[in-house]
Amino acid sequence: MARKWTFFPHDASVIRRLGSELRISPMVAQVLIARGYRDAASARGFLEAKLSDLHDPSLLPGINEAADRIVAAVRSRRRITIYGDYDVDGVTATSLLWHCLQLCQANVDYYIPCRMEEGYGLNKAALQQLHEEDPQRLVVSVDCGIASVAEAELAADLGLELIITDHHTLSEVLPKAAALVHPRLPGTDYPFGELCGAGVAFKLAWAICQRLGDGKRASPRMREFLKSAVGLAAVGTVADVVPLVGENRVIVRYGLQTLRENASLGLRALAQVSGLQDKAEYRADDIGFSLAPRINAAGRLGQARLAVELLTTENPERAQMLATYLDELNKNRKTVERRILKQAKELVEQHPEWADHKTLVLAHHEWHPGVIGIVANRVAEEFGKPTVLIALKSDGTGQGSGRSWANFDLYEGLAACREFVTGFGGHKAAAGVRVTASMVESLRNGLANYAAIHFHPTDQDTELQIDAEVLLSEVTTRAVRELEQLGPFGQLNPQPRFVASRVTLEEPPRTMGEGDRHLSIKVRQHGTTMRAVAFGRAEWAPLLQAATGPLSLNFAPVINSFRGFDKVEMQLIDWREDA
Repeated sequence: MARKWTFFPHDASVIRRLGSELRISPMVAQVLIARGYRDAASARGFLEAKLSDLHDPSLLPGINEAADRIVAAVRSRRRITIYGDYDVDGVTATSLLWHCLQLCQANVDYYIPCRMEEGYGLNKAALQQLHEEDPQRLVVSVDCGIASVAEAELAADLGLELIITDHHTLSEVLPKAAALVHPRLPGTDYPFGELCGAGVAFKLAWAICQRLGDGKRASPRMREFLKSAVGLAAVGTVADVVPLVGENRVIVRYGLQTLRENASLGLRALAQVSGLQDKAEYRADDIGFSLAPRINAAGRLGQARLAVELLTTENPERAQMLATYLDELNKNRKTVERRILKQAKELVEQHPEWADHKTLVLAHHEWHPGVIGIVANRVAEEFGKPTVLIALKSDGTGQGSGRSWANFDLYEGLAACREFVTGFGGHKAAAGVRVTASMVESLRNGLANYAAIHFHPTDQDTELQIDAEVLLSEVTTRAVRELEQLGPFGQLNPQPRFVASRVTLEEPPRTMGEGDRHLSIKVRQHGTTMRAVAFGRAEWAPLLQAATGPLSLNFAPVINSFRGFDKVEMQLIDWREDA
């Protein structure tokens, strides 16, 4: 589907003024202005964001009650069980809080549910088991639980003390627990509501450290822990694709330094198998495309506990063994993912009657429930429709994962179809669902009917916003290094995007990478040649080859460091033939 390109207005006088006051290049000044920083003070605050810009944890709703209860449990030597989620955010949140409580000499363990057998969120059978093993234990959820109303009620009936920390979308009814920690609790006004589960866990660890210090400040030992813990919080933040602005940007900015300079044994081993060990500095992309997928593979294939063990072990040999195993799991995940994507496309082709639906709901008995979320994202992008993929089981039940497109509120869409599902949760952009096989068709039609009334995407919902039009000769190593000051890049703070016009192909396009999924081209403009790569866009190769005239390329500039040499390349986002 063709996407509209929207250029941010070019105001030469404002660019000159900001560039002069901050001593930055016009290119960087233009990008800052496009991001809303038009005066030197606000731009300097963005460029020089500090760890001290993080809000005091006491401001986070529910955290004081939670920290008090946890510290009381530490001092009375009660067992504390961290109940985490199986994705990267949940795994890093679990590991972070576990490290904190271990340093506090707490009696602490963790429980990670199996994705395939127990599903997302708190599980009644698990809570029953934890209570039977130790009725006096304290259970602290991380990255889950805010929608577990019935499960929290069971815990209360059992007399099991439960603290819920989460960041997901709030339901109309909140669970009744000893404490609820959430940045957007009703009736509260926390300054930044977009923390992920690991970010919330980091704030909770900080509050615990304060209480075990002098009440205001953590001890020197625990302050050092908190500095290193920012690295784990950064991994969860990038992996969960929360907005990389405000506190999240600060966490990732300083977490990337920690990961490179002071990472745990497990993260160092994971960096080695990911090929990152020789990089002088890490970028958010290194988390998103190298570290996070390997951690995620364990949870997606039902072995998330191994990922937590990797991030908490103090044994170098065990760390290396686990990192290698997670690397193999990730390779297996990619193979499964490619097969599911092929089958999903075939299903759409076999059902032309779905063409009029604004949403897609696809189901298959051969699909792996741990991988369908990634594929749902690919299908949504390919067909330009919010998509739910469902893995059907032999017992007639199904576990689904959905991804939005063009700002459709997937959570609200599923809420409108609650009569057709046995459970759902998540947020606007991504959600999980449980449904019986007999109700898949009803869910498909119900979601399509809801979208027909409530989903009217415009060019603005799918447009590609462009910071400026540039010449390839302007995209130098020095210029890209300057642009990196605006990072780390991610959701709501994307890499700067530019357009270069009247570009010609220097040689035929070629596909590359595992399964020939990616595209590589070499282009020329006014004597400057440059390489461009489009990940997962091999299908563009024949289209580019067939182009008869010059091209306009929509791209993000990056520096490719290889064997000690730095070279500017383009990450190709979109392209079109020039008129």
